[in-house]
Amino acid sequence: MSDVVDSDELLRRIQRARAFAAREAHTWSEQGDPVREVAYEVVLRVLDEIVTPGRHPAK
Repeated sequence: MSDVVDSDELLRRIQRARAFAAREAHTWSEQGDPVREVAYEVVLRVLDEIVTPGRHPAK
């Protein structure tokens, strides 16, 4: 991981990761696996906090 990326590319990567986590949370919710669903929801919250700090209340 020696690639240097600018802030726009970093934001795009975070947004792609967030979209992936949202899809996975939905998939595991439909399959009835609450452990994996919650794990992806946590990742989603962390990525949201990186992109928009303080916007989402702590649970």
